[in-house]
Amino acid sequence: MKNLNRIHMSGLRAVEAVARLGSVKAAAEELGVTVGAVSQQVQKTEAQLGVQLFERQNRLLLPTAHILAMQPHLTSAMTSLSTAVATTQRGREDALTISVAPVFAGKWLVWHIKNFSKAHPGIRVRVEATVDLVDPDASDVDLCIRVGRGPYPGVNADKLLNQRVFPVCSPALAEKIREPKDIGKLPIIHDPGQMFSWKSWLDLFGLDESILRCGPTFSDGSLCLDAAIAGQGVFLAWETLAVYAVNCGQVISPFPERPATGMAYWLISGRNAPKTKAKQAFGSWLKKELQTSIGRPKGADVVVT
Repeated sequence: MKNLNRIHMSGLRAVEAVARLGSVKAAAEELGVTVGAVSQQVQKTEAQLGVQLFERQNRLLLPTAHILAMQPHLTSAMTSLSTAVATTQRGREDALTISVAPVFAGKWLVWHIKNFSKAHPGIRVRVEATVDLVDPDASDVDLCIRVGRGPYPGVNADKLLNQRVFPVCSPALAEKIREPKDIGKLPIIHDPGQMFSWKSWLDLFGLDESILRCGPTFSDGSLCLDAAIAGQGVFLAWETLAVYAVNCGQVISPFPERPATGMAYWLISGRNAPKTKAKQAFGSWLKKELQTSIGRPKGADVVVT
């Protein structure tokens, strides 16, 4: 490994990030430095290696044959280094890093995590809000909260709660709804990223999606809920997104029925990571807190036949 003595590690990190991500800007964002700093590190590394790794065309860096040959090895090495660093944090009983989708974090977890802190004051929780898939065996993340159908090979997955959906709208619009088919008279707020449709709810009443009117579209569930609060239409929400708004009276759920989507919330951990008391405490708390906070009304647990 003597050939590494003449190459700075920071330069190799910059070169690997640019090659993998495809741009200096993206590399700078990942590394937490400026675009200029990344460019300088790339130039220094090229000088130290004595080869050109990227061709400069306007503001673009195009990979040469040298970096194309290097990049798989660099990425593998950086991944190994990251895993090595992460192992120093595993097994700690006083800290947890939780990876969770931003919508779940903002609309449910942020309102309830204080209850865990009160019950377990000696455990510090750090929340990473991201939709990126995380390997808990190869990162500093201890637990992941995800929604999906499962199963999840290669990890430990504990089912927390079935996902159920129901329409919500502002109190003013709710006054116009007397029976399920009345929803067809109001604008429907759309989220094109949803992994379910209105069909599961409409089927309960023998209705078809053709009755639904077009309304505003937002690419984020939180924005859709905000639009419903603002009176822009009816939104088919899920419990962890809308339960706080329902309890506060910001939106109304006109009907009690909440059919399951076939998906569920899962607590995911690494198979090779140690099973600490901190993880067990958080998992037990999370399952109970979810069940308690949802507070499903009578008639909510229906099955579509």
